[in-house]
Amino acid sequence: MTKAEDVEVDRPEKIARPAPMTVMTDQYDDDDDQSSREEYERLLQLYEGSFRNIAEGEVITGTVLKVSSSEVVVDVGYKSEGMIAIQEFLDENGECIVRQGDAVDVLLERTEDRDGHIVLSREKAEKMKIWDEVEKAYDDQKVVIGRVIERIKGGLAVDIGVRAFLPGSQVDVRPVRNLDALRGQELRMRVIKVNKKRGNIVLSRKALLEEENAEKKKHTLATLEEGKVFRGVVKNITDYGAFIDLGGLDGLLHVTDMSWGRAAHPSEIFKVNDEVDVVVLKFDRASERVSLGYKQLHADPWTAVDERYQVGMRLSGKVVSLTDYGAFIELEPGVEGLIHVSEMSWSKRVKHPSKLLTVGDAVESMVLGVDPQARRISLGLKQIESNPWHQLADKYPIGARLTGRVRNLTEFGAFVEVEEGIDGLIHISDMSWSKRLKHPSEVVKKGDEVEAMVLNVDPDNQRLSLGLKQLATDIWDEFFENHKVGSVVEGKVVRITNFGAFVELAEGIEGLIHVSEFDDDTGRDKVELKVDEVTSMKIIKLSPSERKIGLSIRALKSDDYEADWEAYGAASGSPEVTLGDHFKHQT
Repeated sequence: MTKAEDVEVDRPEKIARPAPMTVMTDQYDDDDDQSSREEYERLLQLYEGSFRNIAEGEVITGTVLKVSSSEVVVDVGYKSEGMIAIQEFLDENGECIVRQGDAVDVLLERTEDRDGHIVLSREKAEKMKIWDEVEKAYDDQKVVIGRVIERIKGGLAVDIGVRAFLPGSQVDVRPVRNLDALRGQELRMRVIKVNKKRGNIVLSRKALLEEENAEKKKHTLATLEEGKVFRGVVKNITDYGAFIDLGGLDGLLHVTDMSWGRAAHPSEIFKVNDEVDVVVLKFDRASERVSLGYKQLHADPWTAVDERYQVGMRLSGKVVSLTDYGAFIELEPGVEGLIHVSEMSWSKRVKHPSKLLTVGDAVESMVLGVDPQARRISLGLKQIESNPWHQLADKYPIGARLTGRVRNLTEFGAFVEVEEGIDGLIHISDMSWSKRLKHPSEVVKKGDEVEAMVLNVDPDNQRLSLGLKQLATDIWDEFFENHKVGSVVEGKVVRITNFGAFVELAEGIEGLIHVSEFDDDTGRDKVELKVDEVTSMKIIKLSPSERKIGLSIRALKSDDYEADWEAYGAASGSPEVTLGDHFKHQT
């Protein structure tokens, strides 16, 4: 369509009304030119028609006489023409949709304006025609099609030729959360209310959908049965699944029945309005509840999985999920394996899998175990690398000295980092030859650099035992070398118990005076010992293997004590009993 141009149409000027037809016809002889008679008849009819009875507010058909850049001149058979603004004849691209000679329907608003022209409107004529169609659609319950213009309070404004209202509650059979998403869409609806005087039209899409769904539902229920495959449309998606329209009846496709593999959310697999084939898993005709399956239409990938994945195989996969206890690796669609956090590194202390892996990473791992019934595959990440603990025995033989940093302290010892990821334990009993330690912090602090001796290496259990005291001279060995049974020593009482008194003979060296060795049996020279008191005594037992020393005050007072004791042993029938045996018996 081209732009409007000034176009004139030939039309006779206003003429004086001629004499009656009977008179006029008398002026023509049989020999008169026939064309002249026809022209006269045309002019007469035009003149007569200009005075036909046309009422204001009536929609009439006129002829386009002229199209200019600003207006369109229309002849409706009245004594004067009507002029309509060109804007009423422009399409959405701004082009005029009529030409000279076209017939158009217009509304006669007034029979004459200031300039003597009649006032016409094409838009109002079109609207009146549409109102008639709307009323007919309301009476006949016919479908109307409209385009959503905008969202307004309570619903949507819809263009069906005239502006109409579609309430939000009538948009769909289910509540629609985002009405703005319908802007610009064409919808099929029914007219449920019309008031021409007030200019109100109320539409309902829900009513039409309910009618259509009722018919579809009737057919669906007649053919629905478990195990049958249907093609449906995704109507709604929730956190736990998707509702599929099977044809007037919705079924639930649970997220666990969407895929043999991992599906964190149904929206990862389906979108609203997707067409999808599903199988009926369960159907309760009484409640009309339908459970659907999608993955059941595909082969279960876990079938014969133990034949495809065998222990010791190296596999490549993708990290699909991380948890506190490990990482799940997708080996193929629907088949995942777990790398437990304990199987991620031989040496590094992995607090969380995210320290080593990220979702989406491609990783190589080794199959550690396959359980088809439980649908589990155990994988190892560290197994594809050499175990540094196996080389540890060669690198740090027993008796070797090494230096490390104290990484952690516990009640039973100190963990020393020998190299990255490898810790050795210095047990509290291996920290000092002489001191009785209540806590390792009495000897070492966290962060200290210490030198220790390798006591044992256990690669299988990943344990390295270290000793601190082994680097120093054993004061007990020195004491046993310099003393013997019968030697007289001095010591300080450090604590008293109900069975005797512990005496410090040297720093870190203690012996026990049993209560039976305080004084003689008569009690005449009874000794009362006190803590911190220094006293003399005689050694009556030395046990290097047990690091025990037996002391006696009574033996110091009686030079004949040993002889008396041997006599006692003979009398008891046990001549082999020694002084040390007596002490052991007493303690």
